[in-house]
Amino acid sequence: MLQEGHKDHQGHQPPEPLPVHPAIIQKARSVQVHQSWDRETEKQLLSQGHQTVCVFSPPLSLFTAQIEVIPCKICGDKSSGIHYGVITCEGCKGFFRRSQQNNAAYSCPRQRNCLIDRTNRNRCQHCRLQKCLALGMSRDAVKFGRMSKKQRDSLYAEVQKHQQRILNERQQQTGEAEALARVYSSSLTNGLNTLNHEIGGTYANGHVIELPKGQVNGGAPGGYYHGMDSTQPSPDQSGLDMAGMKHIKQEPVYDLTPVTNLFNYSSYQDSQLAPSNVSMGELDRIAQNIIKSHLETCQYTADELQQLAWQTHSYDDIKMYQSKTRDMLWQQCAIQITHAIQYVVEFAKRISGFMELCQNDQILLLKSGCLEVVLVRMCRAFNPLNNTVLFEGKYGGMQMFKALGCDDLVSAVFDFAKSLCSLQLTEEEIALFSAAVLISTDRPWLMEPRKVQKLQEKIYFALQHIMQKNHMDEDTLAKLIGRIPTLSALCTLHTEELQAFQQLHPETVNVLFPPLYKELFNPDPNAAITIPK
Repeated sequence: MLQEGHKDHQGHQPPEPLPVHPAIIQKARSVQVHQSWDRETEKQLLSQGHQTVCVFSPPLSLFTAQIEVIPCKICGDKSSGIHYGVITCEGCKGFFRRSQQNNAAYSCPRQRNCLIDRTNRNRCQHCRLQKCLALGMSRDAVKFGRMSKKQRDSLYAEVQKHQQRILNERQQQTGEAEALARVYSSSLTNGLNTLNHEIGGTYANGHVIELPKGQVNGGAPGGYYHGMDSTQPSPDQSGLDMAGMKHIKQEPVYDLTPVTNLFNYSSYQDSQLAPSNVSMGELDRIAQNIIKSHLETCQYTADELQQLAWQTHSYDDIKMYQSKTRDMLWQQCAIQITHAIQYVVEFAKRISGFMELCQNDQILLLKSGCLEVVLVRMCRAFNPLNNTVLFEGKYGGMQMFKALGCDDLVSAVFDFAKSLCSLQLTEEEIALFSAAVLISTDRPWLMEPRKVQKLQEKIYFALQHIMQKNHMDEDTLAKLIGRIPTLSALCTLHTEELQAFQQLHPETVNVLFPPLYKELFNPDPNAAITIPK
């Protein structure tokens, strides 16, 4: 959500760039190496009589070479070792050295939040230097002497993880057939041609996982997800116009070049692992469509989240939120929820096959699942290290929502976000899981459940394949599916809290809440959703 696989305090690199929240930086500093550990430093330490080889650690020269598997912490380029206390490439090492020698005073032509990566690291010297300092680079790093055992062990563990990831990627490229064969038992392989239509389950890692029954009413408090930004287009909030609702973003956020063979299982027959009459090529196209739709309809791109990660609500901000009246904060959150839902609606419309469903089923799926998708997307903008989430442009914790008067709901939402972040999902996995949550045959009153089920099958198989490709842990998909009952429970809890609030503040709900919010979460199960012509 943070991925978006998240970069934890040991520096594990996810496939997508993710927010680097100040708290993450502080955590990272506790395990940063306070030593310029290059070959020159090694010679100096040895000449001074320092023992650089520990009983349970590899020789320093070997370890230095192994460190190079970890990308540069500043720009993501290939690293060359530990320089000024941080693993960096030669380019960032030289840049930092020059900035310190010249006592340079750089200025940023933009807003001091430029993205620093391999392609644009030279565009803003100010932001590059600030990132170097924030991640712990220092002229004093060489004066600290040898590393502590804790620092060495932490770094060694990170090296091993990167080496294992590289090894795993190579093995997947050459032996994916054997890897998947271990996942499926022979008794279940034949059953993967079709899902069990009677139990409404889905296959994951060779086992049938029962999907939870959905709730038509209710939803999770997506207001704790993303806040409105004045630069973001504000979609119409008057209802679900499935036929003519304007695009959320006129220009796509990502211009994705189609990736050939996302599921590169050339050694398989098409019918072995795909649903009946669905080729692996079609699953590849479905996955590409869903991923592209997701990236184009997120409120914030990964780059934007990384820039916003430097922004946190101040103590005065938190006090301001806590001083709001209950109805005022509820209204504020309802507006944010509705804003986030509009992006989910656009995401659904772009999913291949969704608009071919009958209008009744489109509405039912959105009514029952849109806030669940908002919750799933929330993990992209959630910091699990200090339990903060992006709300109205800055990160803040649960204490900001005290005035809502529903601590149990707020706590449950934050707990869910943290548990989802622990799976370290990639953007691709978040996209496919969001689609799987939304398009579910468990929603009551579907007119064409078989048609919905066929689309659901394809999405789950696409999700299954990409997760098996990305994760060594064969149980990750099962753990992810196991989060769905929590989503349903949060929907119910949200509905109960809304009902309680509406009894106390009926005028606020009837007059001030966005129309779409009221239509989606009306406690009356027979209430219809207005569809503008």
